Amino acid sequence: MNDKRGQLDRRKFLKFGAGAFGVGVASMFLPGLSGMAFAASHPKNKALIEAAKKEGRLNAIALPPDWANYGKMIREFERLYGLRVHSASPDASSAQELQAVRSLKGQRRGPDVVDVGPSFALAGVSEHLFQPYKVSTWDSIPDNMKDADGLWYGDYFGIESFGVNRSVVKTSPRTWNDLLKPEYKGMVALNGSPLGAGAAFGAVFAASLANGGSLDDIGPGIEFFAKLAKAGNFNPSSATSASLVSGQTPIVINWDYLNLAQAKKNKGMIEIDVLIAEDAAPYGSFYCQAISAYAPNPKAARLWQEFLYSDAGQLIYLEGFAHPARFSDMVSRGVIPEHLLAQLPPAEPYKKAMFPSKAQTEKAQNLLKSEWTKMVKV
Repeated sequence: MNDKRGQLDRRKFLKFGAGAFGVGVASMFLPGLSGMAFAASHPKNKALIEAAKKEGRLNAIALPPDWANYGKMIREFERLYGLRVHSASPDASSAQELQAVRSLKGQRRGPDVVDVGPSFALAGVSEHLFQPYKVSTWDSIPDNMKDADGLWYGDYFGIESFGVNRSVVKTSPRTWNDLLKPEYKGMVALNGSPLGAGAAFGAVFAASLANGGSLDDIGPGIEFFAKLAKAGNFNPSSATSASLVSGQTPIVINWDYLNLAQAKKNKGMIEIDVLIAEDAAPYGSFYCQAISAYAPNPKAARLWQEFLYSDAGQLIYLEGFAHPARFSDMVSRGVIPEHLLAQLPPAEPYKKAMFPSKAQTEKAQNLLKSEWTKMVKV
């Protein structure tokens, strides 16, 4: 990742494809991917496919089936290539993924690939935990979403949002300041510790932007959560999709694509509001794919990456409300079905989204390590 401080603007992405939809696309059906009405190419490198089949399996980690549509991603990969995906510890954090690479080095069950937050991708590079590989669609991945040497590359992005279970919460919070109200006592949760979970790390950064901080200063975000904890509103439970739906953690600060997926999945049963805080520019970030330096199935790992970054794989992410890394390129070529574009939230918050640079991420991570447990007492 470079230090460019650009903002990802979905409206800008969309205008690249203006007039392109439906041109020569509607009649092209994809027999390989079930449930998609438009053509989408997937990897067909015979040599790589055969080499991966000889290995016979892919070891993945921390891929919950309802996170960014990974359930479908795994099923389609297995169906297309006849490889079994061994998905370990689906609810593991980014920090735990790196620990698995370290501790299972040389073992057949060690992870072949990881999907981690940017700060953990940087940590993995510094520890030499990854091996370089550039997928065939490398050039269409934005420069500020990939390591120049191919050690990691962003796969999908989103912005922080409030997921609110309306069966428990009478009035949804609209701002970060709203979360401090007495009516939300014990209700507000993250998906883990910001020291180990990328979405939680992003939540603290987002709170900073709403409380006088900036991408250069995450401190006000830590102070905000300290206030939230002191008020008794911060629920220290690690939130999951199940805890949001059950009402155990009725307000979950998480990526938009995760909260939106739950709202869609439970429509007609439980009303889940998905809101972008109105009192600050949204904080955005992406997750990063990397191949373990000790991957027991390196060819299968490469085929997995090729599939994720093919048009087919990127559309599966979009079906799960996650903006894929190659979104701009695919819009410009008119290969995204209109019904997928229509399901996305309004573009305005994305126009204002703030994405940290490498230096800003590292600075924030260091401050969190030294201050979070001292200040946020739960």
